[in-house]
Amino acid sequence: MKVEELNAMAVEAMGHAYVPYSGFQVGAALLCADGSVYCGCNIENAAFSPTNCAERTAFFKAVYDGHREFTAIAVCGGKNGVLTGIAAPCGVCRQVMREFCADDFLIYLVGPDGYYETRTLAQLLPDGFSGKDLE
Repeated sequence: MKVEELNAMAVEAMGHAYVPYSGFQVGAALLCADGSVYCGCNIENAAFSPTNCAERTAFFKAVYDGHREFTAIAVCGGKNGVLTGIAAPCGVCRQVMREFCADDFLIYLVGPDGYYETRTLAQLLPDGFSGKDLE
């Protein structure tokens, strides 16, 4: 799958966000090793801590369906659905990525007008804690 296609799916997923409090919509498109794609959006809650990010929504949907190997994720976000810059995953989402992904997992940070930046999980979560640390 081309990066641009994955990025477009993340932008489309933004439109499904439930964000009555912040107005900041986030979309994600997760590419599984077998080529399937799972999309997610952020879902806010008045109590805030039960809020779930787009990235985790995509991962949890994929894991529920039996996927455990992932290649890349595209992430985008913006106030009222307008992309004005890149939106990187939060720390909790980075830790969820670490549970399933290696250092070379690709994270596409999608901006406006087809612009994007690429990071690896190691760049966004250096010295991350994983299940291997519990062995």
